[in-house]
Amino acid sequence: MLSASSTATLSAPLGLAGPGRDSPALVAQAPLALLDDPHEWSAFSRPVENRASCWESSVVFEGMHCAACALTIEDALRAVPGVESVQVSAATHRGRIVWSEAAVKPSGWMQAARQAGYPAVPANDAFANDRRKAETRRALWRLAVAGLCMMQVMMYAWPAYVAEPGDLAPDMAQLLRWASWVLTLPVILFSCGPFFTSALRDLRQRRVSMDLPVALGMLITFAVSTAGTFEPAGIFGAEVYFDSLTMFVFFLLTGRWLELRLRDRTAGALEALMNRLPDSVERRRSDGEFERVAVRRLAAGDVARVLPGEAFPADGVVLEGDTLADEALLTGESRPVPRGQGSAVIAGSHNLAAAVLVQVERTGAQTRFAQIVALMETASTTKPQIAQLADRMAKPFLIAVLVAAGGACAFWWSRDPGHALMVAVAVLVVTCPCALSLATPAAMLASAGALARRGILVRRLQALETLAAVDTVVFDKTGTLTRDAFALGAVDTREGVSPSQALAWAAALARQSLHPVSRALVAAAVQAAAPEVRASGVNEIAGQGVAGQVGTLSLRLGSAVFCGLSLPPAEAIQVCLVDEGGWIATFELHEELRSDARATVQALRACGIAVRLLSGDGRAAVARVAGELGIEAARGDCTPQDKLAFLREAQQQGHKVAMVGDGLNDGPVLAGAHASFAFGQAVPLAQAQADFVVMGDQLAGVAQTLRRGRRTMRIVRQNLWWAGLYNAICVPLALVGWLPAWLAGLGMALSSLVVVTNALRLAGRLDLETPAGAV
Repeated sequence: MLSASSTATLSAPLGLAGPGRDSPALVAQAPLALLDDPHEWSAFSRPVENRASCWESSVVFEGMHCAACALTIEDALRAVPGVESVQVSAATHRGRIVWSEAAVKPSGWMQAARQAGYPAVPANDAFANDRRKAETRRALWRLAVAGLCMMQVMMYAWPAYVAEPGDLAPDMAQLLRWASWVLTLPVILFSCGPFFTSALRDLRQRRVSMDLPVALGMLITFAVSTAGTFEPAGIFGAEVYFDSLTMFVFFLLTGRWLELRLRDRTAGALEALMNRLPDSVERRRSDGEFERVAVRRLAAGDVARVLPGEAFPADGVVLEGDTLADEALLTGESRPVPRGQGSAVIAGSHNLAAAVLVQVERTGAQTRFAQIVALMETASTTKPQIAQLADRMAKPFLIAVLVAAGGACAFWWSRDPGHALMVAVAVLVVTCPCALSLATPAAMLASAGALARRGILVRRLQALETLAAVDTVVFDKTGTLTRDAFALGAVDTREGVSPSQALAWAAALARQSLHPVSRALVAAAVQAAAPEVRASGVNEIAGQGVAGQVGTLSLRLGSAVFCGLSLPPAEAIQVCLVDEGGWIATFELHEELRSDARATVQALRACGIAVRLLSGDGRAAVARVAGELGIEAARGDCTPQDKLAFLREAQQQGHKVAMVGDGLNDGPVLAGAHASFAFGQAVPLAQAQADFVVMGDQLAGVAQTLRRGRRTMRIVRQNLWWAGLYNAICVPLALVGWLPAWLAGLGMALSSLVVVTNALRLAGRLDLETPAGAV
């Protein structure tokens, strides 16, 4: 997270207040140079892997309201030389920009966004909450002014509605019109400010967004009513519409304010996860005293004092003190975990009980927290296919709205010019693509937030749509259905090789692998105090084993098939070690099933899901696990190619397949599945190929996510039906003049509110106790 001081530096070019800004002259001269300093890039950007000189920045755009705004920003940034790709989400207002430092600097594309009317600020800006609160306060003030004036205008308009002919004197009627005009001025000049500002910006840049037809409707209504007030005998003098104007402005502002609040709640879990680091921390100086410094100034080896209620700023080890840590959003562990002297703590977790001294081991992008944030930032800016289609339709839809309004006005003009203009206003206001563009991303972001609170990270929002259609789930065994930890049992060696020596050689190769079996061999070697030797030229074949040089020996460690051996079936997992002369040793490892494995398999079956088990382990061990879990279709001795072949065969038969693996050794299979889960806390998130990453130890997250995917798509379909039905009914009513302007404003506000509120049902707690069949 950006510290206050660094955020002020980054925010300065965007006109944001912050500490450390000495003078207007400094602000005017320095900002662009500050943004272009490579030392500042790490605060809001990260290098793109395997692409030299390319950076990926995550920012939030201010002033967005609809899908057309997102498309406008994307078009403006893509026009900047050096910007390679842009993704902007209308639902979260977040953007992901990939750019080349050789062709453009951050100030270049940020200035382009600002000129387009949408200032960009770092996504993890320390002042984000302050700006959000200020935005909410301004919206409330505009809403309050519109509401107060609306009530007064309605009071003055009421006599004209109820008076019989001759009851209301012409002078009194004119006085009421003037009073309504005066009370409407604050609404137009203050409450409608954002609509007019955005519309004027659109006209200057020759583009269209949702605010343009709305602003035109407001302006036309006010102009017609003003003409009727100043010239009662003129062409527009028959009726004034100040009451309709103030009412639909009030309804629109109410809708936008509620959308703002609901949007914060919808993406609340994502924001909470991505902004868990403190702004500053107490660091111990060389004299033993503590000073408060920005978190980004911490380095490996520093000692920091973390107080109760603060988040741990980096990965490290507790030197002094005992406390409880809340790691729920990072590991999925719902209960506080004890952390005492010698215990590891992770960045982003919260210190709950007492002050502790922590020695920093990893900071910044090296921490697991940073990897999680990178995944969530990517997820929050991705667009599902349905949402991309809705976004592409937004601009043509708005142009069609303007054409339809003009046509309706021309049709009615010969009968009653005043009524013709109000029909055009109703068409401009009532046709709202916002509900259509929010239908899919709002629901998916709400689900992603709910899953994040349970320690399940969604890497691609599109995967939620795919998961809803899955009918087959394929599990890997080791580290997925079984626990990560193994216990070393018997060790058989050839004559002349001691078990300790064989274990030392095996551990030398295993240290280069992250497979659970490899970690178990390394742990066993440490526990047995086996001599430590080093391996060189190590090459890992995913899911099979590792090969390398240890001293003068060319060794292979892995399954019997990988080592070219034929072993009799055994209950335990057998890991073989061979050299050029043949067999050296066999290590037997014992494993146990996860406590919720059986319940998860049963839950998936109750959902109508076929469960399969594929593993590279021996057939006997695989058959034993399958029998205990009630999985009928199971295969052992599978290479990654075998798993991929099974996957493709199932897909060719029309099945939608989800794969659950360890996220590293099953990379090709995970990438080839329709949807995939990487399971286990030891997964390097940057290397995981899965659509979903389960952070905790609970296998039940797979069944929960599948149910959540199905429920999400039900909500999406409901939202799309509502948005389509609303426009299908209201647009014809507006065109034939049966929908007054104030009711059109109410309909527009409600259309988006219904969509977002319906999506908000997905933001609650996961239904852990919901019967598996109730999908």
